[in-house]
Amino acid sequence: MTLTTSETPATAPPTPLLSPTEARVLGTLMEKARTVPDSYPLTLNSLLLGCNQKSSREPLMELDESEVAEALDRLKSAGLVRESSGGRTTRYEHNFQRGIGVPEQSAVLLGLLMLRGPQTAGELRLNTERWYKFADISSVEGFLEELQERAAEKGGPLVLKLARAPGTREQRWAHLLCGPVDATQSGGPTGSASGGTSERLAQLEAQVAHLTETVQKLCTELGLSPPGQT
Repeated sequence: MTLTTSETPATAPPTPLLSPTEARVLGTLMEKARTVPDSYPLTLNSLLLGCNQKSSREPLMELDESEVAEALDRLKSAGLVRESSGGRTTRYEHNFQRGIGVPEQSAVLLGLLMLRGPQTAGELRLNTERWYKFADISSVEGFLEELQERAAEKGGPLVLKLARAPGTREQRWAHLLCGPVDATQSGGPTGSASGGTSERLAQLEAQVAHLTETVQKLCTELGLSPPGQT
């Protein structure tokens, strides 16, 4: 796959088609730039750990160093990643906002969609708290709608609103940076791992069980009755 960018400043560059690995690498760089700025830009090893972490990722991945390095090379060719000069170890930083040609708020939403898969506007507002504080859900929806209606001369749409899942009130949004998705399906982009919702529920249940156990231990140490007991 060859990623290209336009050399004409007056014309928006064509939106590069990313592989799932490239999207994960790019999303991870975008996340760490905002959540751990003291450690940014990232070394290859730190980036690998971020790509493969078990929290805040859907689907989960088990990438190796060579896969991440190859993705970085392609992203550098597309102008979406830069190497940081200086120091003994090569470090990497993203150039997503300028490379794609979107405002900060839109870049934040796309980064979260690349890392966590399809989400509702409400989920995106909650999940972007450490990246950018949106005033309300309508603000999130406004930027999503702009991304969906992005003109062809600017590179075309970058997100798509999916069909409403059975039993849900809100529709989810998916990014288009890895290619077209089926708008009639509600589970996520074509090719995404099935069972993502089940995995997310299992993780939440495990977290609740752990918190419950912790609260019970604290109550025992303090001589208090656990919540819900008299």
